[in-house]
Amino acid sequence: MSISPLSKAVYTSLVGLLLANTTTQAADAFSAESPWMLGDWNGQRIQLQEQGYDFSFGYTGEMATLLDAKRSNSHGTEYTGQLNLGTHLDLEKIAGWQDTEAQITVTHRDGRNLSNTSDALTGHLSSVQEVWGRGQTWRLTDFWIKKQFLDQKLDVKVGRFGEGEDFNSFDCDFQNLALCGSQVGNWVGDQWYNWPVSQWAARVKYNVTPEVYTQVGVYEYNPENLERGKGFNLSTDGSKGAIIPAEVVWTPKLGEQKLPGEYRAGYYYSTADAKIFDGVTLQDEQTQNGHHHGGWIVAKQQLTSHQGDTSRGLSGFVNVTVHDSKTNQVSDMQNIGIVYKGAMDARPQDEIALGVARINMNNDVLGNRSEEVDAEIYYGIHATNWLTIRPNLQYVHHVGAYKEGENVWVGGIKFNTSF
Repeated sequence: MSISPLSKAVYTSLVGLLLANTTTQAADAFSAESPWMLGDWNGQRIQLQEQGYDFSFGYTGEMATLLDAKRSNSHGTEYTGQLNLGTHLDLEKIAGWQDTEAQITVTHRDGRNLSNTSDALTGHLSSVQEVWGRGQTWRLTDFWIKKQFLDQKLDVKVGRFGEGEDFNSFDCDFQNLALCGSQVGNWVGDQWYNWPVSQWAARVKYNVTPEVYTQVGVYEYNPENLERGKGFNLSTDGSKGAIIPAEVVWTPKLGEQKLPGEYRAGYYYSTADAKIFDGVTLQDEQTQNGHHHGGWIVAKQQLTSHQGDTSRGLSGFVNVTVHDSKTNQVSDMQNIGIVYKGAMDARPQDEIALGVARINMNNDVLGNRSEEVDAEIYYGIHATNWLTIRPNLQYVHHVGAYKEGENVWVGGIKFNTSF
C-alpha cells in the first residue's frame, strides 16, 4: 500500500505533535493514572480548575457488525462517533456570583448506523449504535447558567439544554439505544429531544431533604432545532409549544455499607398538537389533534459490595415508560439489567453488564406489530483513567416489532476517551 506525500506529511506532523506533548507533559501525558490523555498541561489545567475553568474534551466511538440473521445474508459493518467540547464555569470563583455556575458544550456527530443500512435491521425501533442520530452535524448542546438559593435548597437552571440531562436521566454505558440514556426521548422523539439537541428551557429543583428532591421544567418544542443546518439555532421562530416534565427523585444509601441508589418517578405533558390515531392503521389518522403525555419510573441500586469494597460489587437497574395510546405509536417500554464492577481483583475497575429491553407497540393502531426485544452483554475494560473500551454482543428479537420480524445478532465495540 502506497502513502501519498500529503498523507505522509500529515502523519509526520501528528507524530511530531504527540512527541512534543509527551516531552512537554512528560509525567502526565498518556499516563494511565491521569484522567486526561494529554495530561494536565504542565499543571495549567489543574490551575485553571482551581480558578473556576474546567475544560472537557471527549470522544465516543461505536462500531457494529451484523453477525447473523434469520433470513438476511448481508453482513455489514458501520462506524459512528461523537466529539464533545465543553467548558464548565464556576462563576463564584470567576466573578464572585455566589452558588452560580454555567456550562457550554459543543458536539459533533458523524458516521453511519448499522440499524439504518442493514436489510436485516430494517425498521429497527431501537439502534445498535446509540451515539448516531439527530443529524450528523455540529451542535450547541449546552448553553446554560444555574444558581442556587435558600442555602442551596432551591436550584434554578435556564438556557439551552435537553430534557434528558435532568429528567428521566440514566447512564449510557450500553451501546444499544434501548438500554442507554433517557428512554422517554427515544419513544416520544418527535417532541422530546435528548442529547445532543438543545432548546430554550428552564428547570427548577427543590431539595426536600438531603436524599429527596422534586423538580419541574419547561422545554421549548421547536422542530427546526432538528435541522442539519440549525445546530446553533437560537431563534424561537418555529416553536410549536412546550414539553413540561415533573419528577421526584430519591437518592438513598442503604444498609450498613451505605450502598448508593437512585429512584425516579415522573410525568410529562406536551402543549403541542399531536395527531390522534383511530382505527387499526396509521392511514386512519383523524384531523383532530391531541397532546403527548405519559410517565416513567427509573430505579438504580447497588446491591452488594465486593469483599467489603463499596466501589466494587453488583448493581441492578429498571426503567419503565408509559405513553398515551391515542397519540403515540409506542405504548410502553421496559428495560432491566445488572452490572458487576470489579469482579476480578486484577481488574478492579472493569465491569460486566447484561441488559434486556422490551418495546411494546400500540396494538390499537398497529394490528400487525407487537413488541421488539433488544438485549446486550458487554465487558467494560478500564484501560486507563481516560480510556474505557466495551466490546459487546447484541441480540434483537422481532426487529421493528413485526410478529414475523428478523432475529439478529450484532457484535459491537464502544469506547470513551477523554483528552
